[in-house]
Amino acid sequence: MGWETLELWGATRIEALSGGVANDVWSVRVGGTLAVARLGSHSDADLAWEAGLLQHLDHNGMSVPVPIPTRDGKLFADGLMVMRYVEGGPPETEADWRRVAEALRHLHRLTSGWPQRPGWCSSTDLLSATTGTKVDLTAMPSEGVARCRAAWARLAGRQTAVVHGDPNPRNIRITAERVAMIDWDESHVDVPDLDLVLPHNAAGLKGAAHDIAAQASAAWEAAVCWDDDYSKRRLAEVRAV
Repeated sequence: MGWETLELWGATRIEALSGGVANDVWSVRVGGTLAVARLGSHSDADLAWEAGLLQHLDHNGMSVPVPIPTRDGKLFADGLMVMRYVEGGPPETEADWRRVAEALRHLHRLTSGWPQRPGWCSSTDLLSATTGTKVDLTAMPSEGVARCRAAWARLAGRQTAVVHGDPNPRNIRITAERVAMIDWDESHVDVPDLDLVLPHNAAGLKGAAHDIAAQASAAWEAAVCWDDDYSKRRLAEVRAV
């Protein structure tokens, strides 16, 4: 099945949006309302986890792209999910980024103890595991794996929660009233520090705390994106063992 599945929502496509390499993303109209549809190869278990998370966050006051059900009440079908369109622009100022940090910490508080996304591993799981969804450490040079694991080892024993996984300006929608986060494709359960390496050090991490988070985050992005140019640049930021 493909975009014909939109019939289950009574939706029509408008135009293609930027959605990265893993998904095909379009603006759509559902009963006169603007929405966003994402078509990919996610399993039903993966989509159920994401849909349940977004509903939980919405019910607890966070601004997120809430799934819109099909006419018969399903939150996704055949790899397709239709979500509420979220207005706003990217963060631009230091004050904007401090609001982003506050929203991310709210996310982490709301999801302490949340179950792991099906098939995923956390950074500290990868101290012993070699694969998990988008990560395959066997594809990386052994010296790079050792550096990444040394960075993640500094997070061992910390509490975990859902991390957004990619809080870059394209995935944040700010208005005067609220901060919203879109594109939860990289979200999973991990140590919250991975979300908190932000422009202007907006999360206020100090000294060793900032260094630990920055090294672990660089290692994660190197591993999850390996082996494009961006991942190689990120790996270069991870100190040698």
